[in-house]
Amino acid sequence: KFMGDPDFIEDKTQMLISEEYLKNRWRNFSFEKATPSAEVGKIIAQPKESNETTHISIIDKFGNAVAVTTTLNGLYGSKVVVKGGGYFLNNEMDDFSVKPGVPNMFGAVGGEANKIEPNKRMLSSMTPTIVLKNGKPYIVVGTPGGTTIPTSVYQSIVNVIDFKMTPSSAVNSAKFHHQWLPEVVFVEKNFPENTLKILEQKNYKFEKRGGIGRTEMIVIDEKGNATAVADSRGDDSVAVE
Repeated sequence: KFMGDPDFIEDKTQMLISEEYLKNRWRNFSFEKATPSAEVGKIIAQPKESNETTHISIIDKFGNAVAVTTTLNGLYGSKVVVKGGGYFLNNEMDDFSVKPGVPNMFGAVGGEANKIEPNKRMLSSMTPTIVLKNGKPYIVVGTPGGTTIPTSVYQSIVNVIDFKMTPSSAVNSAKFHHQWLPEVVFVEKNFPENTLKILEQKNYKFEKRGGIGRTEMIVIDEKGNATAVADSRGDDSVAVE
C-alpha cells in the first residue's frame, strides 16, 4: 500500500517505523493463530516465482565494504541483447504494478502507489545491506531470490545479532518466507518439522520448496578480522586476495 517511487507518493517511512504504528500492529497480532490474509486485503490467484538475480559482498584491507545486487528479473530479462555489449536488458517493468491489485511474476501484489507512470522508478525487492557497529562495517550481506530477498537478508542478520549464530550457520540454516499473498508460508525442505506442526495448530499453512535465496555474508569482528560465507544453496564461493 505504501511502497512506490518517493518522488510520486507521500513518503510514509517515518510513520511505518514509529513506535505508535508498531504498537498498533502488535495489537492485531496473535500468538495463538495466524491472521487470514483476507483480513488485510483482497485475495488474488498467484503465478509461480522465478529468480534471475545475483549478489556479491566485498570488503577490502582498508575496511571499505560494498554490497551489490544486480538482476535481469525474469528469465533472460527482456530477451534483448545490447549490440556490441553482449549483455541482456532486464525486464524490471514487471516490478511496477501493471494494474493495481494484480500480482506480478513473483506473486507480489502492488497498488496505486507503484503504478506505471513516466519518469517513475519501479520498486525492487533487492536488499544489499551493510550493518554498522560503532560506525564501522559489521555485516555485509545480500542475496538473489525475487520477493524472498528481504526475508533472507533479514533472517540472516537476526541469526547473527540476536541469536549469536556463526556466519555459516546464520546463512545456511533453513529459511522461511511469507509475502502476504499467496496465503502460505514457504519453507525449505529441511525446515524443522516440530516447528511446522506447532504453527499448523495456529492455522498457518506451509508449502515446502527448494532453497530460498543464496545469501552471501561477511562478518567483521572487533579486531577487523573478516569471516566470509558463501551460501551452500548454490555454486557460490569465497575468494580472498
